[in-house]
Amino acid sequence: MRGLACLLMFQTHCYDSWLGGDARKSTFLMYSQLVGTLPAPLFLFLAGISFALVTDKLVRKNVSAGEITRIMLRRGAEIFAFGLLFRLQEYLVSWGWAPWTDLFRVDVLNIIGLSMMLMALVCGVTLQFASPPHRRQRPALFAAAVLCGALIALLTPLLWARWRPSALPWPIESYINGVHNLGAPQPWLFPAFPWAAFAFAGLAAGFVLFSNWRREHASQTLALFGIAGIGLIAAARWFDHLPTQIYPVYDYWHTSPNFFLMRVGLLLMIAFLSYAWCRWGFGARGFSPLIQLGQTSLLVYWVHIEFVYGRVSLLPKRSNDIRTASLGLFAIFLMMLGLSLLRTRVDWKAVLHRLHPNRSSEPA
Repeated sequence: MRGLACLLMFQTHCYDSWLGGDARKSTFLMYSQLVGTLPAPLFLFLAGISFALVTDKLVRKNVSAGEITRIMLRRGAEIFAFGLLFRLQEYLVSWGWAPWTDLFRVDVLNIIGLSMMLMALVCGVTLQFASPPHRRQRPALFAAAVLCGALIALLTPLLWARWRPSALPWPIESYINGVHNLGAPQPWLFPAFPWAAFAFAGLAAGFVLFSNWRREHASQTLALFGIAGIGLIAAARWFDHLPTQIYPVYDYWHTSPNFFLMRVGLLLMIAFLSYAWCRWGFGARGFSPLIQLGQTSLLVYWVHIEFVYGRVSLLPKRSNDIRTASLGLFAIFLMMLGLSLLRTRVDWKAVLHRLHPNRSSEPA
């Protein structure tokens, strides 16, 4: 699923950066951008599932709630720090034309890290009040994740419009509603409302997936995920077509809880289809490029940006037709796949040892 998110991200960024002329007005770009709404929810959803896996392991080992909170807070803070470092790198690479405000732009890495810290606090508080053993704690953790995800989704339209925390400095408010320094929330940013809700959706799915019975019946569990996804999509469409709306400003594509519900349904269906592909399809037969990319998703995310939007862009920006941009996309895919293989298949310690065979024997 991470590899799929990487591939969808590549195509979104490549076509957005490289298409020009009439191609920018084509339905092809429109559908490319529509598919481009999936990578960020996928990354956040998977961050939640991974978080649930680690938390469940710690709970099974009877690690205290306070220690679990500290461990997971530290993990989230590391990702958040990577997000800040990435913004600094982008600013330095773009020195001379990038505005200084780009240093405070809320990007997907920032919100993944912040979401992990929020999940650490929620899980820590829940574990403080939920009594052991762990089979009793998991339902409480699941309920807390669902509640937090729902609250974030339901509050988003208000925090983007009527309840905007305008008294806060814009770099802080931007983490709430993506206002940046532009005076209004920006849909191209990744504030906690609504994006953190996808991480909590993944957290809830993870606690279901890693329970004792479902660990032993993964196929049935993932099939239920797919069925639940279809149900959520149907429910989202039904809610969206109700004659009355409870929010003063209704923006389906950016803040609506109905659109959030729709995307969670898609994520659950993708989870089942990914499992089916790897269990019964070609995903587990020989080498899988998507699985390989998924193992190094942070690295390829970090590097590909420079070859698409940066000074070393493979193609001239906003001046190519669909065919040329597609060839560039294929080149980016091969480059990032090669980088991923270099990262995971090469023993760099052994390489360094061969280059400097006497270093280990030098006196301290």
